[in-house]
Amino acid sequence: MLRVHIIGLLAFWLGQVEGLAYYTEKPSYLKSCRINEPDFTNCSTRSIQGFLNEVIKGIPEIEKSFGPIDPMKQDQLIFKQNDSDVNIISANLTNLVIRGFGKMVIKESRVNKTDFSWADKIYLPHLRLDGNYKMYGRILLVPLDGGGSLFIEIDDLDIEMDTKTRLYEKGGYTFFNVTEVHVKLQVGRLRANMENLFNGRNKEVEQRTNQFFNDNWQDFFEAMRPLIVETLERTLLDLLKKMFHLMPANFFVEDIPNSLLLYGRKTRLIT
Repeated sequence: MLRVHIIGLLAFWLGQVEGLAYYTEKPSYLKSCRINEPDFTNCSTRSIQGFLNEVIKGIPEIEKSFGPIDPMKQDQLIFKQNDSDVNIISANLTNLVIRGFGKMVIKESRVNKTDFSWADKIYLPHLRLDGNYKMYGRILLVPLDGGGSLFIEIDDLDIEMDTKTRLYEKGGYTFFNVTEVHVKLQVGRLRANMENLFNGRNKEVEQRTNQFFNDNWQDFFEAMRPLIVETLERTLLDLLKKMFHLMPANFFVEDIPNSLLLYGRKTRLIT
């Protein structure tokens, strides 16, 4: 009887449509807001922070599809940049591990009343990215041709995140389909190290080069900004898609319209 009761309880809380599990009852940790109320932005900010606090602790359905939020992982990122004579980079990053999102603070979460896109301000006291790299090109006029392990540490990271969404329905609920994520970054301090910068040919020059990058960390960050931005955008897009396919938008915005009212036609997510 106990096994039957547990299965019935899970079916009550989690619906299933076309293989996608989702919540059909609002969890107690979620705060619902109404977009036409004057205090909506403050309410939305508290609601998203509360949701993320639970994601950080571990929501099994999200961890099963995405993994833990801290550390987050990205298997591979292929990156090319050729915007000046100073910085020309061709890089292949693998086995990326991103630490620090477990202490994120949502400073503001705005929802656009017209298209229900989001504009969020996020603060991280510390972010660290570890992984393996293969890189060819120039950074701050320094010619590079090597591969090995690397880390990049950032203190006092402010993220402005613009997120595009499309509303869709399943099981009588409206959901956010997150389609784009774009971030702007401001940093307080950066430290980095890349091993085997010159394929091991000269460890002394490698050490001095890493020291040069750290002594000139603002310029080094500007050179690496596109790579760091792309890493965060790709990882956050994957996370947000999975988070908001699980939890109906109605639980966050009580008076959200369905896709028929917003677009003039019903929309279903194609998986």
